[in-house]
Amino acid sequence: MKVARCAADWTPRVGFANARCRARVKRVEIPLRNLPPALNGFSIAQISDIHVGRTIKRGYVDAIVDAVNALDADLIAITGDLVDGPVHELAPHTAPLACLSARHGAFFVTGNHEYYSGERAWTAEFRRLGLRVLLNEHVVLRHQGVPVVIAGVTDYSSHRFNAAQRSDPAAAVAGAPSNAAAKILLAHQPRSAAAAATAGFDLQLSGYTHGGQFWPWTLFMRFQQPFTAGLHRLNNLWVYVSRGTGTGDRPIALGHPRKSPYCG
Repeated sequence: MKVARCAADWTPRVGFANARCRARVKRVEIPLRNLPPALNGFSIAQISDIHVGRTIKRGYVDAIVDAVNALDADLIAITGDLVDGPVHELAPHTAPLACLSARHGAFFVTGNHEYYSGERAWTAEFRRLGLRVLLNEHVVLRHQGVPVVIAGVTDYSSHRFNAAQRSDPAAAVAGAPSNAAAKILLAHQPRSAAAAATAGFDLQLSGYTHGGQFWPWTLFMRFQQPFTAGLHRLNNLWVYVSRGTGTGDRPIALGHPRKSPYCG
């Protein structure tokens, strides 16, 4: 299975310039076991951690949408932390997401910043824009006649904000067809991987870490998350961690090129 995403390939001179710099497409191939020929080359465009808010506005989002649509992907996966602020302030800046286009649609899972920003209102807004929000649930796609499970969990810390939304990979895949050729989980934080592996997923797509974003936070991130960036293996589960399409609360990404879409 081929997972398509955008990436930067430069060495930053200063942290602020790094965080605001544009990026190019990077393609990562993930060799899932026993994949039928019909799914060879199935492509996913991942967007993660845009953090629309004080410094990231509509122009940035427009450019992301254009870049992702140009990939002509089979599916778009948005792995949380789209926003840093309330719907009434940021809805004009997230509006371009309604134009995302892929054969099987665009799917979204919550990150911790959605909970800081009002998860219930944002979930309603993302659904209005046409994103399929997965809250510990799954859908079954048929790609060239072959069933594929796309599941999503709420953020790992979601129970701190809403006890009814505790992140649960097992619940997300419950009832999925046993003959599915691939089971793919969207989970904002990489530390969902242990439960995802136990639940029988083949691939997990995550974000959250920003690759550590800046030193010395890069050192602390390794104690919190099992993986910081890139492609990893946990038993039979592949885990890909995006470095993020935007930045966190502060526009700094010192020494760490971002590994997700921004072209414009």
